[in-house]
Amino acid sequence: MPYLNITEVESGVTSLAAAFPTAGLVELPEPTFEGRTCHALRIGTHRREPKPAVVLIGGAHAREWGSCEILVNFAADLLHAHADGTGLVYGGTSFTSTQVSSVLDEADLIVFPLVNPDGRHYSQTVDPMWRRNRNPARSGGDPDAVGVDLNRNYDHLFDFRTAFHPSAPVRVSDNPADSDQVYQGPEPFSEVETRNVRWLLDHFSRTRWFVDVHSYTQKMLYVWGDDQNQSVDPAKNFRNPLFDGKRGLKDDQLYAEFIEEDDADDSAVLAERFCEALKGVRGKEYTPEPAFDLYPTCGTSDDYLYARHIVSGQEEEKILTFTVEWGTEFQPPWPEMKKVVLDVDAGLVQFCLTALA
Repeated sequence: MPYLNITEVESGVTSLAAAFPTAGLVELPEPTFEGRTCHALRIGTHRREPKPAVVLIGGAHAREWGSCEILVNFAADLLHAHADGTGLVYGGTSFTSTQVSSVLDEADLIVFPLVNPDGRHYSQTVDPMWRRNRNPARSGGDPDAVGVDLNRNYDHLFDFRTAFHPSAPVRVSDNPADSDQVYQGPEPFSEVETRNVRWLLDHFSRTRWFVDVHSYTQKMLYVWGDDQNQSVDPAKNFRNPLFDGKRGLKDDQLYAEFIEEDDADDSAVLAERFCEALKGVRGKEYTPEPAFDLYPTCGTSDDYLYARHIVSGQEEEKILTFTVEWGTEFQPPWPEMKKVVLDVDAGLVQFCLTALA
């Protein structure tokens, strides 16, 4: 089949929810600018005691078409295998029926395949390289200035001109007509799509792991994205204004973002296991690394969600967060994309098993 359009993604989610007792439909609270209501799936067996959750989202960047297919297929594979009492086979990587059952028994999986339906529709019908949503509020009538980069709209170091060194190559802009389409929006969570993701994390308050599916570069990224990691000096952290204007440079002595050593180690292991399982499918090499190694960022989902437990003084559940960058182009020919789906889904199943071990 070809890539799914937005109606087909929605139909896939609602059909799975209707077909399997271990799946439930979750309606996101805010319709998009063009009036579309989004849905996620909750997957898992029911039991009395509360379970930790793994939240997986995709489709935030409109032109990265295959992210939706990856997550719809991931959900369908697990549900069918669990219902039939079978394992899963992805090329050279396989999982037993016991492993499949353990994922559904030990966790709630929250799968939100299409964060940005307006943008995907525009990308599939008008401009294939469209990245942002379709909010025209700051466009001033300029069609090139419509929309916000949703993965720059989260509340983490949003004031990048203050937070980062002037020479840092941070990929973000406060210009709505920015040609790279990385306009962050007027303020954090100005967009309904990012507020819907935030709501999902608030609603499933026992979330312990989060994966945002993107393309491309064949990497599995983990925090931090604003600077290199260090676990020595806790004073060097994103909330300390003493380090404003010093973040975002590679291999310098000015700044590196503090992360607890256990969190850094656990994140690295989860990313490595994802990449190992993915490689087993057909030999594709993905690299596990901190997000900063790709390029410095701010306002991203992974940094924001990991930082929530720090900002709240540990009142929020700690979430280990990741970004998949699948493939080597935004819209591979469909025969190749089908193989990428199997690659990444094998990695995601192993990710869940490792997280729950």
